[in-house]
Amino acid sequence: MAADPEELGRRLREGDRSAAPAALNLIDDRSPAGREAAALLLRQVAPAALGREAPAHLVGVTGPPGAGKSTLLSALLPEWRQAGRSVAILAVDPSSRRSGGSLLGDRARIEYDPSDDGVLIRSTAAGTRLGGLAAPTREAADALAAAFDVVVVETVGVGQSETDVADVCDTVAVVVQPASGDVLQFLKAGIMEVPDVLVVTKADLGDAAARSRRDLAQALSAIGSSQTPVVAVSSVPPPSGIGELAGALEAHRDQLDLEDRRLRSRRASALREFSAEHGERALRALGGRREAERLLASSAPGQSVNELVATLEAEA
Repeated sequence: MAADPEELGRRLREGDRSAAPAALNLIDDRSPAGREAAALLLRQVAPAALGREAPAHLVGVTGPPGAGKSTLLSALLPEWRQAGRSVAILAVDPSSRRSGGSLLGDRARIEYDPSDDGVLIRSTAAGTRLGGLAAPTREAADALAAAFDVVVVETVGVGQSETDVADVCDTVAVVVQPASGDVLQFLKAGIMEVPDVLVVTKADLGDAAARSRRDLAQALSAIGSSQTPVVAVSSVPPPSGIGELAGALEAHRDQLDLEDRRLRSRRASALREFSAEHGERALRALGGRREAERLLASSAPGQSVNELVATLEAEA
């Protein structure tokens, strides 16, 4: 018997984490019927149904391939769990441009106790989206945010076109490793506005890590973002900097106007989903991007992204 999407959504809304795997399976079904069911589920965990914003801290972790994101999450997981926080991780794997397939192997690199029901790790494909996040990833984050304390979206890389994670998450950590050219590439990419926290891995390398941390801090200062913390971490036993990083992520969340940030994020995601689904011609039929933004701004603040997309579709 097929799972009832509204029932799954209700269970997540009430904090029942055991509903998460079935909910994610439903969201992964991109058939017309599957997408309709996902919309019903997501309506049950939208702020309008919750009566508030979802309680989870949505954390984006991004950075060049091989920077150590999965290793870093393996160290952060026990830090969060020891603090009594449940954690869901969506590990986004790149999709093949030729076949459309994905190895979905990132979760295999994150160490955790599979018997711990306070942890869920799920691999998801990036699809063809230049921003690095396919629609099911955003929907999965929205669904999990109702039942988990921390929801992490780990993305495939970083660049000028890969900033979707900033529209989905409350706090974005960009990870780079020293002595690899990552720092220089990061500076050249022109995405200094993306991170809320910068993380330099392999602090055990000593001078190289210290130099990378110093270069990034100077670059942030040059663009007026000197308040962005730069944290050096090492996962080599005994790990270092992990508690400082967890604290920096939490401190950023505490200073947010969460309702405003989430509302802006939902509207930005809706506009992006509408454009990706229907193209620029449909956007022009609305009167252009500015008119689409006006329509979204006049919508009820507690609606899900799917409901906002439907609003645009009705006007197009």
